[in-house]
Amino acid sequence: MSENIPHIPVLYNEVLESFAHIDKGVVVDCTMGYGGHSSLLLEHNPNIELIGIDQDKTAIEFSTKRLAKYGNRVEIRKGRFSEVLKNILDEGVQPRGILADIGVSSLQLDEKERGFSFLSQTLDMRMDASRPLSAADVINGYSQGELERILKEYGELKNAKKVASLICSKRPFSSAIELSKMLESFLPKTKKIHPATLVFQAIRIEVNDELGELTRLLDAIERSELESSTVGIISFHSLEDRIVKQRFAKWAKSCICPSEAMRCTCGNDHALGKILTKKPITATKEEMAQNPRSRSAKLRVFQIER
Repeated sequence: MSENIPHIPVLYNEVLESFAHIDKGVVVDCTMGYGGHSSLLLEHNPNIELIGIDQDKTAIEFSTKRLAKYGNRVEIRKGRFSEVLKNILDEGVQPRGILADIGVSSLQLDEKERGFSFLSQTLDMRMDASRPLSAADVINGYSQGELERILKEYGELKNAKKVASLICSKRPFSSAIELSKMLESFLPKTKKIHPATLVFQAIRIEVNDELGELTRLLDAIERSELESSTVGIISFHSLEDRIVKQRFAKWAKSCICPSEAMRCTCGNDHALGKILTKKPITATKEEMAQNPRSRSAKLRVFQIER
């Protein structure tokens, strides 16, 4: 980790361990970002090829330079990972490994002009700046009912109705700092997180359709003709982790007969493979001390074997 890296990849030791058995073939890093996990996988698995996917132009430019030393072992594609992975699978590629780190990178959070930070002078939050919907559109344009829905569903806010009403009464907002300061003055303060954290999380998920994108990624894998592949998904909050947990449980189910069936008639051979992590893998105390953003990261791993 000696390079001047703007984003520390979370659970990097655990990711390397999960993919260590892959001695050849293609690994797809669905969320390449600034090349943290990609470079580590290429370094520790010297015979693999890697396809990196990202929708962020800045991240692609950085990673293109960073991964250049691996030559033709690397291919980089721009786009939403669910769409690009589907294209890769439709092309007949059989990845031996698929990794997705479902979160905002440290650089995106820290760059104030991106609008993710509480101190940003903009109100954007788009991972792909070319997409039409921004945080400003959501905050200033959504009805109170729509705001309440996303705050309740994506922020899991118990006082979603009150917060939605508050935002509507104070808008329009022109910057993230203006919004966060308003929320800070009205919402209860805690020692651990900024009062606006869950509101910002809900807006970011809505802007980038993060849960829909994760679901479509899992759909693409499920519908593919993959014969043998290790699938590792890193999530950062309970909504994402629940989606991954439930989908992996479905994939591991051999019998798909209705629960009320007296006996199995489906053939009992529908499992796509097996779950390798009964409980999600979380960061060590050492990593959390080094990288506080890893404290909420959870890695689940599934082995597809048909």
